[in-house]
Amino acid sequence: MTDLPTFIAGLPKVELHVHHVGSASPRIVAELAARHEGRSPVPADPDKLADYFAFRDFAHFIEVYLSVVDLIRDPEDVWLLTHEVARELARQQVRYAELTVTPYSHVHRGIPAPAFCEAIEDARKRAEADFGIALRWCFDIPGEAGLPAAEETLRIALQERPDGLISFGLGGPEIGVPRPQFKPYFDQARAAGLRSVPHAGETTGPQTVWDALRDLGAERIGHGISAARDPELLAYLAQRGIALEVCPTSNVRTRAVPTLAEHPLRQLVDAGVLVSINSDDPPMFGTTLNDEYAVAAELLGVGPEGLAGLARDAVTASFLEPAEQARISGEIDAYLVATGR
Repeated sequence: MTDLPTFIAGLPKVELHVHHVGSASPRIVAELAARHEGRSPVPADPDKLADYFAFRDFAHFIEVYLSVVDLIRDPEDVWLLTHEVARELARQQVRYAELTVTPYSHVHRGIPAPAFCEAIEDARKRAEADFGIALRWCFDIPGEAGLPAAEETLRIALQERPDGLISFGLGGPEIGVPRPQFKPYFDQARAAGLRSVPHAGETTGPQTVWDALRDLGAERIGHGISAARDPELLAYLAQRGIALEVCPTSNVRTRAVPTLAEHPLRQLVDAGVLVSINSDDPPMFGTTLNDEYAVAAELLGVGPEGLAGLARDAVTASFLEPAEQARISGEIDAYLVATGR
């Protein structure tokens, strides 16, 4: 028998909502900041980053996030970031991760799209060899940059089409960025075989989730926590098996939810909605995927068996092939037995 933190640390997992730049460790952020010292507000001292990552609201979070994006100046930076993110996920027994990548932000800052895609692909392959973790990409539109960003993100996705690319998303602020305007871009991405995974219902109400479902053909929703306010929407999600990518600590740190005690995770699960537990931008929010599983255990009042169930649900919600889903689910079941559960 093992204690809960030890059980979580060894539990095989998948991660479905984690951002590429937002996963940069304090060490990597500080190293990049030191390279560009004097040209960035980001501290070059890892110990000062916790204060820098204290967010007043979601708008301030976006401002700080973009300042970190500005530190990624060349393909070597992209490769280093990607490989280090994989290293940290693998340390937490993550077998597979769908990493949200925003190519527009880097191409707009001067990294050519082919060089960007080559860097993430090379790092992906190296990470699988080095750490045994499989990475796949969700190319997302930074909503705050509007339709030109949507056009460019779609162009990069379809023209470059890196081998690891499986889905098309939409991130950034929800307020003032209506989902329906992005319908033509999602239609084209879906026609090309990419899965639809927009953010919705994090800082806005249930209507944004409905818009993502109806206009963007969402197969999974990033966050989606405001669905808890709409019984009809909860029933719709549950009946169709449309998963929500839930990131509890993130929701508190960006002030989308006042406190963890008020987080609607239990309401979502009790309504039969499929959820995955995720870390979003872990170093920025002072968390890890392991920490988020511990938070979920507290919010749901579950132990090892319940946490293993959440890990299996994340596998079910992933875009892995059925054989790979079965393999990782089998690892989870074997771990449960091996730990005496």
